[in-house]
Amino acid sequence: MNKISIASADLKDIEELESNIQKFEKGEMDEERFKLYRLTRGVYGQRQLGVQMFRIKLPFGHLTADQLIRIADVSDEFASSNLHITTRQDIQLHYVKLKDSPKVWTALAEKSITAREACGNTVRNITASEKAGIDPDEPFDVTVHAHAAAHYFMRNAICQEMGRKIKPAFSSSEKDSAATYFHDFGFIPRINKVNGEERRGFKVVIGGGLGAVGMVAQTAFEFLAEDEIIPFMEAGLRVFDRHGEREKRQKARMKFLLKSLGLETLMTLITNEMKALPHRRHPIDFTVKPSSEPVSFFNARIKEVKNEDKYRFWLKTNVFEQKQKGFYGVYLKVQLGDISSDRARQLAKVVQKYAADDIRLTMSQNALLKFIHKAHLPELFTVLDELGFADPGYDSIADITACPGTDTCNLGVTNSTGLAKILENMLEEDFPHLLEDNHIKIKISGCMNACGQHMAANIGFSGSSIKKGGLVIPAMQVVLGGGIDPEGKGYIGEKVIKIPTKKIPDSVRTILEDFESNADENTYYNTYYYEKGKRYFYELLKQFAEVEGLPEEFLMDWGQDHHYKQEIGVGECAGVILDVVGTIVNDAKDRLILGKERYLSGDFGDAAYFAYSTMVISAKALLLSDDVRCNTHKKIISDFSEHFVKEGRIAFNGDFEAYVLQYNAQKPTQEFVKEYLTIAEEFLANCIAFRESSLKENGIDKKVVDSYYKA
Repeated sequence: MNKISIASADLKDIEELESNIQKFEKGEMDEERFKLYRLTRGVYGQRQLGVQMFRIKLPFGHLTADQLIRIADVSDEFASSNLHITTRQDIQLHYVKLKDSPKVWTALAEKSITAREACGNTVRNITASEKAGIDPDEPFDVTVHAHAAAHYFMRNAICQEMGRKIKPAFSSSEKDSAATYFHDFGFIPRINKVNGEERRGFKVVIGGGLGAVGMVAQTAFEFLAEDEIIPFMEAGLRVFDRHGEREKRQKARMKFLLKSLGLETLMTLITNEMKALPHRRHPIDFTVKPSSEPVSFFNARIKEVKNEDKYRFWLKTNVFEQKQKGFYGVYLKVQLGDISSDRARQLAKVVQKYAADDIRLTMSQNALLKFIHKAHLPELFTVLDELGFADPGYDSIADITACPGTDTCNLGVTNSTGLAKILENMLEEDFPHLLEDNHIKIKISGCMNACGQHMAANIGFSGSSIKKGGLVIPAMQVVLGGGIDPEGKGYIGEKVIKIPTKKIPDSVRTILEDFESNADENTYYNTYYYEKGKRYFYELLKQFAEVEGLPEEFLMDWGQDHHYKQEIGVGECAGVILDVVGTIVNDAKDRLILGKERYLSGDFGDAAYFAYSTMVISAKALLLSDDVRCNTHKKIISDFSEHFVKEGRIAFNGDFEAYVLQYNAQKPTQEFVKEYLTIAEEFLANCIAFRESSLKENGIDKKVVDSYYKA
């Protein structure tokens, strides 16, 4: 392992991952515990047994040409020689052996690429408008803010083991090009004038989400100064960590906490939490940002292209002038987000010659090149066309977003990628004029969990099935009316009807023919949909829902030559495990050790969190031994006070609930944290003594059938 060229934090992560893999393989760490650990290191189980998906975390979709080459080389050596761009601007490698995952991370870390918190119950990859920094509509470049937030929360103690994941996004303008409306935290840049001076800040939204139940984020602030956004997120995460649901996984998201508490109460809790933060403001370091310097101008050898019609179409749909006059952004349309390793290396060479060394991956599974000289466009088009990256119609109806579905995902119900290819071919042949229109989007998810963002599409589909007698027919739930309108307003689509997958192309054709025949010219599709109403579209499409007398081929999913068989595995974000109270107590011991380490290093904020966590986990262990359900940290604290402290079963000097919750009431000064750690250590010792007494009385440790990670 090349320790010299790897950051110390990554090196520690890699060595820990390697150690825990060895423990797992020796049976020293149970499978479910190891799964929860490896997920936060980007290692995610595939549908295929014995191999993993390795997710690379790329804040705001940024990577350099050199990094792209390294990812391609790693994919050749350890994966499937394919780079898959996700809707969260990440790259995933598939078919990686578990034992090889530390080697993958090591090779990537040498190029400053990490996998830390790419999966798991953490702050996931922070996304941003790919045009940030060059967007003609932006008031300022949000890249630095996204970068600051990503690095602040990576490895941050408060967000390593939350009830569920958190997804933030930064838009470059009011057009909400980052779809902040369906994110847990969303930031839209604004400039506010105070006493004649311009102040930069953001409109802040909170509690959005897709999935089985989609919700539009609510406005927390119309304007929040730029140096206050990270403290706001930190306070929000602390509230989510304490009050968020942990037992019922389908309810364990920020959107459900917002729904149950209401915006006013949630904001009050967040405001109250602010006083316990290490800092109320977090200045943004504007010197830390990707290099976006244009390449030197040279005399292009190609000034006229062979396919003039395709070139003009490409200029119209894939190219735009940046806010830096004379330079152009160029979008690459990447079908299904898949790039072979060979093409990735060739693309890197193209970037090094023609563009800034700042590739941006997009939420639509494509890529953006920046700072192209106008005179270089014909030559760049010719080179990209040879590589298959110059197809016109970027972000059009035929630029379909789709998750991997049943190709690799355990939760996949139907083949989303096969359907996407069929629809793209049909649209290019039957509706070529719509390839110039980017106001209708089609997105496909292989299940209801919305990795393909189907709820955020004008026309969306999610994997499902229809039972008919003894047969199960592969189907898609049709979702209409989602997406972002030209003014930046976000919509969550409505479920309309379920249709066999093989009938989806005809249903799309009918939807589009109806729109073109009946809508007024220049009408936005969602405007037409909501004017007509859900019932209208149900009646329009119900002819395709009929399953009587289906031909044999309709009983097969796309890409299959046999009758459909629904095979849904266990998702990596859920699962029931069998655990023992003693194991949970050991977790509390680990938190106390971490708290002491952070205290000695002067990181009093993290030390306070680990002291708090020590007490919560200790209390949880004893509650579970009494068969008291644990679904939130707040309930653990109050229930323990009721069942153990007030009944005199555990000695605690003072009000247990009030003392534990000093964590959200006290600024983490050295004096407070020292005392807080001392009380946490004493409390843990009392809980251990209580458990040992119970063991002597009962003879065996208490088993808990539930996921102790849930709370």
